[in-house]
Amino acid sequence: SFPFIETPDQALAAQAVKEDQERPRPMDRIVIGDVGYGKTEIAVRAAFRTAASGSQAAMLVPTTVLAQQHYETFRERLAPFPIRVEVISRFRSAAEQHAILDDLAAGRIDIMIGTHRILQKDVQFKSLGLVIIDEEQRFGVAHKERLKQMRREVDVLTLSATPIPRTLHMALAGIRDVSNIETPPEARLPIATYVMETDDQTVREAIVRELERSGQTYVVHNRVRSIDAIARWLSELVPEARIAVAHGQMPERDLEQVMLDFTAGEADVLVCTTIIESGLDIPNVNTIIVHQAHRLGLAQLYQLRGRVGRGATRAYAYLLYDRHTTLSEPAQKRLQAIFDATELGAGFQIAMRDLEIRGAGSLLGAEQSGHIGAVGFELYTQMLSEAVEHQRAQRDGLPAEPPRRGPNVSIDLPLVAHVPETYVPDVNLRLGIYQELAAVEQPTATADLATSLVDRFGPIPGPVANLLATVRLRTLAGALGAESLAREDEAIVLRLAPGIMPPPLDPTTLPHGVEFGRTLIRFHSRALGDNWLTALEAALHTLVDSNPAGPSTSVTLTTAQAAPEHRQLH
Repeated sequence: SFPFIETPDQALAAQAVKEDQERPRPMDRIVIGDVGYGKTEIAVRAAFRTAASGSQAAMLVPTTVLAQQHYETFRERLAPFPIRVEVISRFRSAAEQHAILDDLAAGRIDIMIGTHRILQKDVQFKSLGLVIIDEEQRFGVAHKERLKQMRREVDVLTLSATPIPRTLHMALAGIRDVSNIETPPEARLPIATYVMETDDQTVREAIVRELERSGQTYVVHNRVRSIDAIARWLSELVPEARIAVAHGQMPERDLEQVMLDFTAGEADVLVCTTIIESGLDIPNVNTIIVHQAHRLGLAQLYQLRGRVGRGATRAYAYLLYDRHTTLSEPAQKRLQAIFDATELGAGFQIAMRDLEIRGAGSLLGAEQSGHIGAVGFELYTQMLSEAVEHQRAQRDGLPAEPPRRGPNVSIDLPLVAHVPETYVPDVNLRLGIYQELAAVEQPTATADLATSLVDRFGPIPGPVANLLATVRLRTLAGALGAESLAREDEAIVLRLAPGIMPPPLDPTTLPHGVEFGRTLIRFHSRALGDNWLTALEAALHTLVDSNPAGPSTSVTLTTAQAAPEHRQLH
């Protein structure tokens, strides 16, 4: 009875949710998709499946308007079936709420839709089987902790256009399953987005153009104290427009009346706070002007922009910042990210940028933003992935493979080995080069890296050449199972890791001046000569080539002779 044809992404997401619900373990899936891309239909099917199997489904939404909208959608879709859908919100009287809660506890309601009211202690389900969280980024940590208590053994389906960094990170790390709906509905056009200083002429032109095509405009100003002043400014700027004001601190009936009047077309411009961020679907509104956009979060800006352009009409979004304001770096990045993400279905891209700008946060605590300072993001993610794989193997009854990590080869040679600031001025580029070097596992890989450096930055200076040579030595030493390569007195000594024996070699094939001990290989400086670095590399090459069965490992590097800021390179 679905009145549309599913997009391929939507069909895949619906199938994934169905399979999750059939498994013995509880579902924990996040469905990411832009406004109007069909996330609600997936929720309807999941709730129907739960109700048909004798359990109850709860849908948690951030606003009363959105709760009402979902209530109508669910009732319309499930009308032919003996399934009871109810909504609980502040628009219901106390007597109505009391009757609904009694029926819910007795199991006479199959699907309950509501705002934060669902999370209160007096709301009791007879047999809760599914929790659906819509617009997940709108709920605080306290709400989610309450949900955790509700959902230890129930399926959880999360819907979001722009998940918060922590949620996205959990999905990327494999802790939560993720489905991404990227296919836009038919005839949907991208929204033309402008980021600029506040300018009277631009604001007037935007509103007048919308009036000329019989459309309506949102003007978002997220300060209740000064919202009436903004309305007066607009009425002087565009006297021919009918202007209405709406914000969350208005009495409920007044707010509801303003919204109904605006929806009916009795006002041309709605000056409002971010209360329109989720749940409003008014196809005639196709211009949005966000005042002081630099004060809003990235996901907020993306959601606000999604309020326009819901049909086949070209929509416009103006993100304005104060003329004399110096934007902070995160604010600049947010505005740049929203400006760049103009194509349809960019919610996942926006969430990824938010993860980069804000950091991943704590997976177990209350912090939603910040950085993993103790171990560094990449190592943390690697450790997390290994832990997740281990848990999955245990769950599926498979033998858990130990993480494959090579020995740490410590390099301590009389070399100045680093990337000088004079060669690569940008600190982020320098860090990127160090990361590429740290990832090298084969001696030959440094040749491609060297070619790339010459193309990008010019001829390679001595310290960088030494660094490339050190990386080659590190990979060769790792292939022999070494623990360290260091200068000791008049020799360079390669110490083998515990449990590794020197390779069994024919003495006639050994490089000149190489001496074998039980746990070490010694290269005498006199035998290596003046060009000792090249000779040492050649000697190690010979040993590795003569011992193809040696341990093949990925290793890390510490350069003790580098400049202080590069002393430890992992």
